[in-house]
Amino acid sequence: STKRILAVLFFCGFALPTDCEKTCEKSMLEGVTCLIKSPDKSGKVVVDEKWSFTSSSSSFVVQRKNGKDVKTFPNATIESDGSLKLHHVTVSNTGKYTFEAYDTKDEMVANHKEEITVYAKAPNPTVTHKCENGSVRLTCDTQKNDKTDLTITWIRGTEDIKGANKAILVQTSQQLQENTEYSCRVSNILSNAQSDVLTVSCGTPCTLFGYDCSIMVGILSGGGALLLLLIFLFVICACLGCKQREKDEEELRLRSFDTSPTNQQRAKVTARGQPAPPIPQEDSYPATQTPPQTQSQTKGLVRARPPPPPQDEDEEDPPPLPRPRKKREKRAEEPYRPME
Repeated sequence: STKRILAVLFFCGFALPTDCEKTCEKSMLEGVTCLIKSPDKSGKVVVDEKWSFTSSSSSFVVQRKNGKDVKTFPNATIESDGSLKLHHVTVSNTGKYTFEAYDTKDEMVANHKEEITVYAKAPNPTVTHKCENGSVRLTCDTQKNDKTDLTITWIRGTEDIKGANKAILVQTSQQLQENTEYSCRVSNILSNAQSDVLTVSCGTPCTLFGYDCSIMVGILSGGGALLLLLIFLFVICACLGCKQREKDEEELRLRSFDTSPTNQQRAKVTARGQPAPPIPQEDSYPATQTPPQTQSQTKGLVRARPPPPPQDEDEEDPPPLPRPRKKREKRAEEPYRPME
């Protein structure tokens, strides 16, 4: 039996290497190296073999004629028996593969089609949470994996949560219990991965005057800022008023010391806010000088006649001269003139 095992290993290693390779399956994980078997040619002579690949994003052709490679493609080669070998398949190898074989007369002797789907390995997810008003918001992070072939399952404790297949899970205060353990599992057809267990504890929600603390803090901070602004404006107005009052008092003090008639006349105003009429100035002349004579007085002196000569004592006094009646309008007084 030992000799037989050694013979099989030697045969697989050197004689027929393609028979010992893994055959590509219709669904497989990325990273695998496998063979897509060619169909039976029924003992016919084949001189031209061609594999064609087509998908929604790429395509390639691998061809061999008379035992020589005519068209090649990285990570895809044609074996001696006509099989196609895929090296370390990726998600991009998902698509349709078509094989064609021709004889010396350029007639098709074999034809084969096969479709393969390659899946990525399920990533290791992580769970985060955020408490909101007594409830909790759980997020299953798949490392920004946008693969649509992944399925998410939420686990609470040791039991799966039915109907929870989204990346975000919201648990209300009634569903949430203190120190509850949550985890999520992502999977596809061929693989799955589960996150670490997360213990969730949100505690009692913070409320102030019946509202959430965050809302009340925002309202109080806004009101405090407005109050400080009003106080600042009030202080500025008070300072400006004090400066104006000091300025007015200084002007009044300067006016009280200024006793000149002109300044007193300027300071007086009427009730309607108009300046008062100028006050006539009194004649100020030294006591030793006589005031200048007006024009009327000068005329009176010129027109006045010398007094009559003295009469004897025996003569009688002349009768008094008649005086004109006083008119209503006040006239300028003229010196007395005797009648001619």
